[in-house]
Amino acid sequence: MITILFCSVESLDGPLGGTLLGRQEVDRRIAHSADEAQRIAKETELDIVFVDRDLPRGSELISALRKDPQMRRVPIVVLADADFETVEVDLLSAGAWAVLRLPLDTEREDRLARLLSVPSRKDVRIEVSFEIEARDAAGITSALGMALNLSARGTLMESDFPLQLGDVLDLRFQLPGADHAILGCGRVVRRGGRHRFGLEFYGLEGEGADEVQRFVISK
Repeated sequence: MITILFCSVESLDGPLGGTLLGRQEVDRRIAHSADEAQRIAKETELDIVFVDRDLPRGSELISALRKDPQMRRVPIVVLADADFETVEVDLLSAGAWAVLRLPLDTEREDRLARLLSVPSRKDVRIEVSFEIEARDAAGITSALGMALNLSARGTLMESDFPLQLGDVLDLRFQLPGADHAILGCGRVVRRGGRHRFGLEFYGLEGEGADEVQRFVISK
């Protein structure tokens, strides 16, 4: 059973009741304030947290959850029932993984299903070289980063290069014990401070995705 925490002043039964989140096998916990959410997070082993974009002190809540070792790798998703607002940038910078817009259409419900499949992660330090198309001039810029952990879907990377949300990178990294590098692409989907970035993998070449998955689940 998946345990989910909803943080919202308003009831979410209407927009979410008929989705995957309304199924019986989902254990739903509800918090109507940031303080109540922090208390539940300390008392409960959570698989994923949903925060209403309009929750008072939402950025403060997400930042506090990210500082809790138990919550550091739990996905936090912002729910928004309207078009983009600048507060979403603050919520993502505080440590949210994604913004999910309501109501859910087929594509968004597929995305929700992927988010509910909470990936395993493995702590590891791997040098990552990446290339990014320059924003202010023609050409490609090369830089280095350090992967701090890996999942089959992405990595938390540390780099002095000033990456921004949405940046697309060409990646090259080598798993411990492997005799070849993995090549592919990644997209910056969250920021965890000035020099830490959450990357989502896509288009890993050859058997790269399978190799990462096997490495993550290995003892």
